[in-house]
Amino acid sequence: MRKKIILAPDSFKESLSAARVCDAMERGVRRLQPEANIVKCPLADGGEGTVDALVSATNGSLVKKQVVGPCGKPVWAQFGLLGDGATAVIEMASASGLPLLPLHERNPLHTTSFGTGQLLQAALEYGVSELIVGIGGSATNDCGAGMAQALGVRFYDDESMISDYMTGGLMNKVRDIDISHLDARLAKVTIKVACDVNIPLLGERGASRLYAPQKGAAPAVVEQLEENMHHIIALIEKETRPVRTEPGAGAAGGLGAGLMAFLNAELSSGIDLVLDACRFEEHIQDADVILTGEGQIDAQSAMGKTISGVLKRAAIYHVPVIAIGGALLDSADALFDLGLSSMFCICDRPMALERAILEAEGLIEKTVSQIVRLVLPAS
Repeated sequence: MRKKIILAPDSFKESLSAARVCDAMERGVRRLQPEANIVKCPLADGGEGTVDALVSATNGSLVKKQVVGPCGKPVWAQFGLLGDGATAVIEMASASGLPLLPLHERNPLHTTSFGTGQLLQAALEYGVSELIVGIGGSATNDCGAGMAQALGVRFYDDESMISDYMTGGLMNKVRDIDISHLDARLAKVTIKVACDVNIPLLGERGASRLYAPQKGAAPAVVEQLEENMHHIIALIEKETRPVRTEPGAGAAGGLGAGLMAFLNAELSSGIDLVLDACRFEEHIQDADVILTGEGQIDAQSAMGKTISGVLKRAAIYHVPVIAIGGALLDSADALFDLGLSSMFCICDRPMALERAILEAEGLIEKTVSQIVRLVLPAS
């Protein structure tokens, strides 16, 4: 009988996109099941790869745009127009992401989300009625002020309007905010934010203290950013609505709070948004097995990221799920409590990370063929 196999991985970070992981998986399946009914659903959870995953799943298209990068220099970014013609999807990391900066330029005192606002504005030019914004991988800690500035919000210091791009370091200079010039088209658009973290805006586990060090902030800078964030959120909420305690407000250096306050956006689980857009449940109802995976499988994989999202949907239809990864940490055992059948490391011998990245496609293909041999032997 012809088997139905769903391929639903995330990207293998710094190695392969989710689409290329799917292709390698497919080659592995066809070694043993050449006639299998294979459905490829490259996934993402709101971070890197979200645009590619949704464009691929809906037969959409990519649009390139030159915008202001995180340190004020021009960069080429992109967003996706989905196949329905009415939805655009944006990754803030494409315009304001940490990988855009060399190590010596990483300092969230000086980075801005202005380019993300420019991408949003560019998408509005296509007349879309819905915007999906993935906010993982940011280099910024500006509470979304740069993004809002690009869309028409004006920030004033003691003397005049601030003309520099808003950054984490400028937040404490703001004395007044004028939202009356915000792009009017935004009022006619539904904005959903694909978020893979649930962090608060302020406090010990908030945007500045927990995540700014990963973006290059020294301890003294972290405390300055925390103080600045307290200052600007009070002004933002005065002009908009209370958002500081909303789950996910601290995501992407407070961009979550900025999107909710200035654009009335709704924060949602990134993987759930992607699964819905891919019509995942329609595909899996009569599947024999789902193969998923990501570069490193660990405790975070069970906390609202791609693999846990796949497991949640698969459980409804009692479809077994098997995961593969470049590294499997002991903490990943939490996925078994969510229904994971098994997981396999693709590394077939001791190897350096660089070698594993170089050989990833072949290793995935080989591992998947062994999984298929075990669970779906040829008849």
